[in-house]
Amino acid sequence: GYYADRWKKMLIPKSSPTKTYFDTSDQDPFCMYNYLLDITTWNKSIRRGFIKVKITDYAGNTVESEMNSEASTFQQYKRVKILTGFYRDLETISKISLTFSTKTLIGPKHKLRILQMRLKSLNNPER
Repeated sequence: GYYADRWKKMLIPKSSPTKTYFDTSDQDPFCMYNYLLDITTWNKSIRRGFIKVKITDYAGNTVESEMNSEASTFQQYKRVKILTGFYRDLETISKISLTFSTKTLIGPKHKLRILQMRLKSLNNPER
């Protein structure tokens, strides 16, 4: 890994503060594979919650995304883009599953009806 304090002078100029994000995992080999989930829903009511993505390859290997720290708002026919990361990369995906959660223990359970979705690898944009 790299120590952020060694990069401070280069990343944060005194004239204008800059935010920099390094995506790493806590597991060897410490890299994260980023995907962009572009999703359109058709629920009539607004839904607010979290989406966890699970991808499976043709050999049956499965990897789950990390839960986003901020909830997304889903409205009818509005596109929402969510950055999601995985500890491992699967080259050929055979199955994608999404889990929607509001993280509330009480109250009714809500479903998220998906009209369209696209999962794009940011590390390998040709896929």
